[in-house]
Amino acid sequence: MKVAIFGATGRTGRPLVAQALGRGYGVTAFARDPSKLGGLSRERLTLVEGDVLDRSAVERAVSGQDAVLSVLGHAKGAPKDVQTGGISNIVAAMEGHGVRRLVSLTGAGVRAEGDEPKLVDKVFGFLLGALQREVLEDAAGHVAVIRASGLEWVVVRGPRLTEGERKGEYRVGPIGKNSGTSISRADLADFMLDQITNDAHLRQMPVVSY
Repeated sequence: MKVAIFGATGRTGRPLVAQALGRGYGVTAFARDPSKLGGLSRERLTLVEGDVLDRSAVERAVSGQDAVLSVLGHAKGAPKDVQTGGISNIVAAMEGHGVRRLVSLTGAGVRAEGDEPKLVDKVFGFLLGALQREVLEDAAGHVAVIRASGLEWVVVRGPRLTEGERKGEYRVGPIGKNSGTSISRADLADFMLDQITNDAHLRQMPVVSY
């Protein structure tokens, strides 16, 4: 299995790359500064330097892959529409190269059909909309691009992300009485990698949480 990971050097990207390598996958890690992945085994790891808003760079990373995972975020100085623009390039490259499976991360502030937000979810949603409106709008725009594609996609929604260890046990479903308010980046990575070969959540937007 060969996978390309966008946002590979971020706090969620690093455990995603490490766990993908641990599963025996060949990993192409795409980032503006791949040297930040120092310390990880270089066996089966290919580093691609580039800007996700550069279509040609994205093409190089996507070509020849079996699946693509995206954990793009808003790094300091990034354009306000980096997720939407980036995923547009990723989707176009995947369609051009015949790569079908896409697993992408967004925040739990993005709503989906079947959600029944609790009071705490509504409060967090209100605060996010008030304090980080551009980030929320970009996240929603990124989802719209994915949903409009013909790919086999899963959008994984994460609540507050923590630095805890991988437990391998978490809840999955819509926002509601059975969803929590946090998940470790390690367990989030575990779930995202499962979606490469699992069709249970195909073309859905599950929330993964404790």
